Amino acid sequence: MAKKTLKPDTALPESKPVKAKKETKPKAATETWPESEEVSVSKKAAPKKVAEKKPVAAKTTAAATKKSKPLEIIANNEMKAVEAYSRFTDFDIDLFKSGKHFKLYEKLGSHVVEHKGVVGTYFAVWAPNAQYVAVIGNFNGWNRGSHSLNYRWDASGIWEGFIPNIGVGETYKYFIKASTGEDLEKSDPFALRWELPPRTASIVADTFYEWDDKQWMADRHQHNALDKPYSVYEMHLGSWARSPESPEEFLSYRQLADTLVPYVKEMGFTHVEFMPLMEHPYYPSWGYQITGFFAASCRYGTPQDLMYLIEQFHKEGIGVILDWVPSHFPGDAHGLYNFDGTHLYEHADVRKGFHPDWKSYIFNYDRNEVRAFLISNALFWLERFHIDGLRVDAVASMLYLDYSRNHGEWEPNVFGGNENLEAISFLKEFNATVYSNFPDVQTIAEESTSFTGVSRPVYTGGLGFGMKWMMGWMHDTLDYFAHDPIHRKYHQNELTFSMVYAFTENFMLPFSHDEVVYGKGSMLGKMPGDDWQKFANLRLLYSFMFTHPGTKLLFMGSEFGQSGEWDFQKSLDWHLLQYDSHNGIKETVKAINKLYRSEPALYEKAFDWTGFEWIDASNMDDSVIVYTRKGIDRENDLVIVLNMTPVTHHNYRIGVPSAGQWQEIFNSDSEKFWGSGLINFDPISTEETSWHGKDNSLSIVASPLGAAIFKKVSGKAETKKTKSSK
Repeated sequence: MAKKTLKPDTALPESKPVKAKKETKPKAATETWPESEEVSVSKKAAPKKVAEKKPVAAKTTAAATKKSKPLEIIANNEMKAVEAYSRFTDFDIDLFKSGKHFKLYEKLGSHVVEHKGVVGTYFAVWAPNAQYVAVIGNFNGWNRGSHSLNYRWDASGIWEGFIPNIGVGETYKYFIKASTGEDLEKSDPFALRWELPPRTASIVADTFYEWDDKQWMADRHQHNALDKPYSVYEMHLGSWARSPESPEEFLSYRQLADTLVPYVKEMGFTHVEFMPLMEHPYYPSWGYQITGFFAASCRYGTPQDLMYLIEQFHKEGIGVILDWVPSHFPGDAHGLYNFDGTHLYEHADVRKGFHPDWKSYIFNYDRNEVRAFLISNALFWLERFHIDGLRVDAVASMLYLDYSRNHGEWEPNVFGGNENLEAISFLKEFNATVYSNFPDVQTIAEESTSFTGVSRPVYTGGLGFGMKWMMGWMHDTLDYFAHDPIHRKYHQNELTFSMVYAFTENFMLPFSHDEVVYGKGSMLGKMPGDDWQKFANLRLLYSFMFTHPGTKLLFMGSEFGQSGEWDFQKSLDWHLLQYDSHNGIKETVKAINKLYRSEPALYEKAFDWTGFEWIDASNMDDSVIVYTRKGIDRENDLVIVLNMTPVTHHNYRIGVPSAGQWQEIFNSDSEKFWGSGLINFDPISTEETSWHGKDNSLSIVASPLGAAIFKKVSGKAETKKTKSSK
């Protein structure tokens, strides 16, 4: 049995962690982590009385990692293998037990500190049902009996202790003797760094970084506001691009900072969203099967390298969203499953604790310590990595007890319903905590059901998310566009139905990675017709997306019309940009992003019904729909015309909100987009002809498979030379 830490009569003064010396940000070429074999221990005898003369201890600073010579640590021969030491106060323990400690990453895990004049590492792990816990690693030859941790006296279930003379770079695990007698070797749930898979050990690390994004952080509330443009580029870091010389190797965080950041800026996206970057052992899981919840994936570099990438985005005015997965975790032997020989993190009832679709394990949301673990993890990424938003994965699977379960495979809640009351309570607390600590970020729910109030405040009974994915719009829209244009007049309701419920939530319109995998084809591949029609349809689809109320999300590769499905094992098909057709899609997305950011009518009332009005949604024979987007200032109103067939309509009459001259400011059929060029070049004056219930109307050219956007011009507009129609 391990030694128990005896509670002293007076509170033990907490030793302060060693603070890293401030330095300029390290460069990728010189950044190294000192491994355990580089740490040498001096054989100098320590003085008998530490208080009289403290031995000199090497500081594990960020600057020290740049030095080539090994880190020297002065041994204190009077110290035990594991010293009694704690970072927890009684108040910390009370918060932890009640599930209200939301900065557990400052306490649990491994932390390099100086104790009694000696640099070492403090370890703390929650394993309440273990008989014995020890730290094993390279430093002790993975000996299970040499460095046993002390079990706290306060029934918190925490094992802790200070091990002298080891520091940053040391690999380790916890050896746990379960109450059943089972021997377990577990990685640290709070580790800040892990070994490169398939190796699974944790690594002592820190997250020290001198941030240089003060301007972004000061102005972030404006970039993330719900009445500002919000256009997201979703991406998988390992397959966005790879070196042509080494296609099997990943680009590092720092390499991506040189290529990805300027590309996202060029394309006009306001935010980038990374599929999960937390450490995951199985690369084909795309990051959704997480074992290291507090560690940035070492496939692409160090935690500081990821911070550098985020910082570069911020310097260019681009926000960073991170996919977050509080719904489940894999059953890997070194991970959270069966952590201390019992169902510690997962629900013990298989009807609540096992996910049949993903063969993974579901968190026990009714357990205080588990809730504290998850909420601490969310705050960790927001605080330490300056993340601007969390996209919460698989919310629907959390909300319902019968999700993907047949009759008899689930148990109703206390009220006889199918709602998971514990998960709902957790999500409300998560959102309330995030927004109280970081009011200038956004939480976004990937939720596919009609659950009420997902993006409504907790105090009104909602779940508290800032936004929710509009999955119904996505499915209906793609179904409509899959029809041959000749048949679309029979399906126009699929395109217009979204406006029935568009303002019941703060919706984000997603064309995500889920739509370009598992045989669904690429976005371009979903479009019907010959090559010209496929590309025209895709340009029209994106135009509809960016002029529909709500924020936007587009998965990487879709912005230039990738031909094949997304393959996570290789780079996107960037060579396609040599063709005018694919480059035309890229230029369309770039132009519509620019328009979206510059026209207030497209974002000021994105979640307000007063920002949208149908002009004509009933012309099914021609498959043409017309609507208005409105801003706060009515002078910014836009009229959008979508022609869903390849038939060109000359002298097509549309009603407009007011008299005057209207200029076409965007047309997806422009030649620069690889369109036919049948567009409206000159400002068009209204006629006092009532149409579509309006007193004034315009006679326009409705381009084939084209989207046209008109804005009223103030004063006399300069007449452009009319180009003859082809």
